[in-house]
Amino acid sequence: MERGYIDIYCERTGPELWSEPANAATNLAFLVAAAALVRLLCRDAGDNRAIGWFLAGMILVIGIGSGLFHTFAQRWSAIADVIPIAIFILVYTWFALRRFVGLPRWACWVGPAALVGIASVVPALTGFRGGSYIAALIAMTVIGGWLVAVQCHPAGRALLLAAAIFVVSLTFRTIDEPLCGDFALGTHFVWHILNAIVLYLVARAMIQQGRRAAAR
Repeated sequence: MERGYIDIYCERTGPELWSEPANAATNLAFLVAAAALVRLLCRDAGDNRAIGWFLAGMILVIGIGSGLFHTFAQRWSAIADVIPIAIFILVYTWFALRRFVGLPRWACWVGPAALVGIASVVPALTGFRGGSYIAALIAMTVIGGWLVAVQCHPAGRALLLAAAIFVVSLTFRTIDEPLCGDFALGTHFVWHILNAIVLYLVARAMIQQGRRAAAR
């Protein structure tokens, strides 16, 4: 709901910049995750150095964008919040299909296209405004499950662990508003902390276990 500012989380009580201190401060978790990936990249990244640096950079941008939204709470900062997340999800899905599953380049585009479709359909069918997050959860579960069950690929376990954590994270995001009357701080800040862990896990898997596929 907009009142000259965007008020959709329990913790926000007014238009002030520091009206969501917990939601704003916990975006530092994304910066920590990005720093941990940079440390990993500086040690050894092999063929995955370029995509590793991209993912680490995107996690940093996600943290900054989310921090801007939870301080300014304006339409422009909302865009700065959601766009980097969408880019990360779509790019990661393409590379997961390419470097984990080993699909040809043209087939990898089916994954991001399917996620865009799911993200569009979920709100229309359910009223849940986090369609992109449901799409990301499906992608992690399906790709991770395939890697474990069919290819015995070590990255599969990382993706499934990330998916399990994301289910918990999504739960805390969803119950923020319903619990607001009983818990004024809200639960959205937990979403930030857990999501930083999720992004770190999937990015680390790509850096350490992504295999450069043959040119196709």
